Amino acid sequence: MAYNLDKKLVIGVSSRALFDLTKENEIFEKEGLDAYCEYQKEHENEILNPGPGFKLIRALLNINNLKGQQGRVEVIIMSRNSADTSLRVFNSIEYYGLNITRAVLASGGSLAPYLNAFKTDLFLSAYEDDVQSAINSGIAAGIICNDVNKAYDINEHLKQIRIAFDGDAVLFTDESEQIYQKEGLEAFEKNEKENANNPLPQGPFAKFLKTISDLQKEFALEDVPIRTALVTARSAPAHERVIRTLRAWNVRIDEAFFLGGISKRDVLEAFGAHIFFDDQAIHTTPASEVVPSARVPYINPR
Repeated sequence: MAYNLDKKLVIGVSSRALFDLTKENEIFEKEGLDAYCEYQKEHENEILNPGPGFKLIRALLNINNLKGQQGRVEVIIMSRNSADTSLRVFNSIEYYGLNITRAVLASGGSLAPYLNAFKTDLFLSAYEDDVQSAINSGIAAGIICNDVNKAYDINEHLKQIRIAFDGDAVLFTDESEQIYQKEGLEAFEKNEKENANNPLPQGPFAKFLKTISDLQKEFALEDVPIRTALVTARSAPAHERVIRTLRAWNVRIDEAFFLGGISKRDVLEAFGAHIFFDDQAIHTTPASEVVPSARVPYINPR
């Protein structure tokens, strides 16, 4: 019988999101593909350092060790590496004891066709084209931000995963955001107040939030393995529509921050986010200095 990915939380992660491949990527960009391939093969027995998504992926895999959750999370390496240059990644996976056994190795080709084939719920990558294609296919995806000055502690094991989301263009579409961009704050607030009882349309991460919410409901509040937060630039009176939308979706957000233009960086650090998703680099870049962050290249398919 074929292995069934239904009812699993499927995470696709690129090798650059999971491990620190900064040096290797520089070789690729400066010297070309052949030099990169040769370097990887020459160093395939050298273990890679953890990258910005490492802690999150390890913690998600640990959900499988909880009672009643065996096999709930499936992590799949989805990489533009070839099979011939992938041994270093697999050696590093084995070294760190990560239970990752499946991979898509596209040899420089697009990964987009395979995301739906593997029923991917979340895709993390450093390649914008692949992430954009995932978003266009209705899959939650983010371009992982790698703060090269940040060290990742491999000995820190997370007891609870903390995931933070922006609202517009992440959990919701950017329809309301477009009103703000074109007509200003007053028109935006007027629109949100008038439509407070009309749920916001679902954005690229709505389905992922619902999947997490369903998982949360299987645990007592004190034992839940994932805690979520909404971190948005919205403020009153634009808050009500957001709250009513989440209520209509029957999902739970554990913490909500309506910042009204205050920097998200310090709030995310205080929350202790292990990943933060936002559509704007002006938020993800400073946030990545204190928490792992990923930019969502949302384009409304109007």
